[in-house]
Amino acid sequence: MRSSIYLSYAAFVLVGIGAAVGGVLLPAQIDDYGVDKALIGLGFFTNSAGFLLAGLTNGALIERLGLRLALVAGSGVFVLAAVVTAARPSFWVLIAAQGFCGYGVGVLESVLNVHLAALPDAATLLNRLHAFFGVGALAGPAVAALTLGYAPWTAVWWGLAVATALLGVAFYLTFPKRAVQEKEEEKERGLLPTALRNKYVLLASVFLTVYLGVEIGVGNWAYSYLREVNLETHLIAGYAVSGYWAGLTAGRFVISPVASRLGLTPARATLWCCVGVAASTVLIWLGVVPVAGFVLLGFFLGPLFPTTMAILPELLPARLVPTAIGVLNGGSVIGGSLLPWTAGALGQGVGMQALMPFALTLALVQLAVWYYLSAPSLAPRTK
Repeated sequence: MRSSIYLSYAAFVLVGIGAAVGGVLLPAQIDDYGVDKALIGLGFFTNSAGFLLAGLTNGALIERLGLRLALVAGSGVFVLAAVVTAARPSFWVLIAAQGFCGYGVGVLESVLNVHLAALPDAATLLNRLHAFFGVGALAGPAVAALTLGYAPWTAVWWGLAVATALLGVAFYLTFPKRAVQEKEEEKERGLLPTALRNKYVLLASVFLTVYLGVEIGVGNWAYSYLREVNLETHLIAGYAVSGYWAGLTAGRFVISPVASRLGLTPARATLWCCVGVAASTVLIWLGVVPVAGFVLLGFFLGPLFPTTMAILPELLPARLVPTAIGVLNGGSVIGGSLLPWTAGALGQGVGMQALMPFALTLALVQLAVWYYLSAPSLAPRTK
């Protein structure tokens, strides 16, 4: 299993690069196609729709194809969409291709989460997995900017297509056919409706929706907040945002193994992380070293998404876990789009000083939902 774990980490680095290069490429695409920001932004909606669809079909895909072929299929869909994008198609084909990109990435993310969630010490493995996404996201803009210095924007997509194709081959040669947790048992129909009716899946979905609202909302609007409310310089505000994302990546590498050594279960460690998120938000709101507050906020936010995936096997029947993880992974995109938009609307209507009260409200909702979600895992073990 060790080789499949390392390959999962490499895949998430590539996914992180793919997610981060888009912002750097947008100006070149706008100039190339002669469109405005609103039109080019339609690609975000089609990408999100594809990602959501991948989450909803993840369980059925693994059920029919198995773990290995599901990964190969996800890689193939992304490669096809990347090649179409790299070929510089018509504008509306470009927008449609982003839907297939979102689907391919959504399948890869969901299936890899399922694989690692079934292994021993899943919380640590999943935190590392998502930390490597952060590594890729930090490297992606630099890779794209360097490429644009000597090649057109399509070259970045050719590179992503080749790298993902090689990844698909590696998946086929490395991964087991079936997920570790799958057992021979009577086939159960209607996994998706069953998952959508399960209270733990619903609570986890709400939790991750709110989590993505905090993560992406603060990440997108922190710079504006520091410039308009705390009156920080351009340079310091930029460093604070970089520190926020670096803190999020570091939290995924550090918190889970440290908590394990201290004897804290993943559920209890995450409860304390939720407290840390709320406290960091208050620290920023009060203006007490706001730059350090953003780093701490990212640090405590880091483990929340992967640890939610990690505790699902403790709360659900084994055969429901792949479908549930897909639902959570796909559905989280709703919070990642709607709540940051709400934060921006508040900033426009009330002023950017509304960002931290809004973030604190979400943090407290997040804390309450996690407490109810993880109650079985927080309860003392009895014989």
